[in-house]
Parts: sequence; structure tokens; C-alpha cells
Amino acid sequence: MSSWSQIRRECAEANRRLAELGLVDLTFGNVSVAHPTEPVFAIKPSGVEYDQLMPDDMVVVGFDCNVFEGRLRPSSDTPTHAHLLRNFPHARCVVHTHSRHATSWAQAELGIPCLGTTHADFFRGEVPVTRPLTPEEITSNYELETGKVIVERFTNLNPAEVPAVLVHRHGPFAWGPTSAAALETAYALEIIAEMAWRTYTLRKNPAPLAVDLREKHFRRKHGNSRYYGQTG
Repeated sequence: MSSWSQIRRECAEANRRLAELGLVDLTFGNVSVAHPTEPVFAIKPSGVEYDQLMPDDMVVVGFDCNVFEGRLRPSSDTPTHAHLLRNFPHARCVVHTHSRHATSWAQAELGIPCLGTTHADFFRGEVPVTRPLTPEEITSNYELETGKVIVERFTNLNPAEVPAVLVHRHGPFAWGPTSAAALETAYALEIIAEMAWRTYTLRKNPAPLAVDLREKHFRRKHGNSRYYGQTG
């Protein structure tokens, strides 16, 4: 049995969950899962339907994007995943979707402002949008440059506290220390994207959530003094 069997199983299950959670249409999305100790990760094969995915279908690649194991071609977004996994050390899983509400914000070239406590439970502030790629970046190594522009956007942000981004005119990426955490973040991102859109339809230019309330909700779930949920 391959030493990478576990990440292939975890990756297959996480990709199937994308469809179950309603985060993807057609084959517009992918999940990668990194090995906990080796510089490799498993990723969805390109263009394969989610309900057909099995662990043996997952492709194991290095952080340099060389294929180590797998009979299928890896996702075209593999270089983006690799760059994020290399640069966000706390992240072991990356989720990319074209979920409809979050993608709408990306297409509008807008970050998602923190308008309520539901947002603050998952993200410590606005979910940012990246800058546009330059024509040179698009034509050189598009998927790698997408990863680079995401990392650039987090120059002054903590990717562990804002574990998602909207790629300009493209769609969302989310990440986490486990596939379960990353999927939950991607799902929460779609929920808060819809809530923010609906809030703007009810009230023009709503004010962001007060910082003290935002911090309270984020820290009760995430800080050293967190008390939400069960211990152990």
C-alpha cells in the first residue's frame, strides 16, 4: 500500500463533499490535501465528475507540481494549490470552488465586508479580493501567478485568521489545517457571501460590524481563550 493512500482517500472524500454541500456546478472546483510530513499533496483529477471520484483517481504531486502517483491528469489549478500550500504553513488543505454567491462578489471586484457575527465567527474581518492579474501574468504561467497574487494579497493579513480569498473575476479559494476545516470554511464563505448580498439589498451601504463585537465572536471560537464548542 502506498504511503500516500491516506491523503488520496481524504482528498477523494473532500472533493465528493463539494458537490454534497452544493458548492460546485459541473466540475467547477477542486480540493487538495497535503501530506502532514512530506512535501507532496493529493488533488482532484481534471474534469472528472465528483460522484465518480475514488481514492485511486486522486493524483499525488510534489510542491514543484511533478506527478508522483496517479494515472489521470491533475487539476489545471494544481500550481495555485501548490503555491498556497508552500506559503501558508498552517494550511494542509486548499478548496477552490465557483460557488455562486462568493463568485458573484469576485466578479464584482469586491471583498466581502464583515457585516455580522456569522461572518466574524469564521473570518476576522473582510474576506479580501485580489488585484487583477496583468496581461503578462495571464500569458506566462496563469495558475502559478494566481497563487502568487493570492499570497501577495496576504502581505499584511494573517491567512490563519482570514482563511479565504476571492480571486479577481474568478472565484473563491479557502484553506485550513484539515480537509474538514477547509470545507467548513468554504461552505461558510458561500453562506456569508449570500447574507452580505441580501443585506445590501435591504440597506444601502450598511456599516461594518463593530470591531469589539467582531473580535468577541472570532476569539470565542479561535483564540487561546476560545470557549465555543466542546473540549477534547
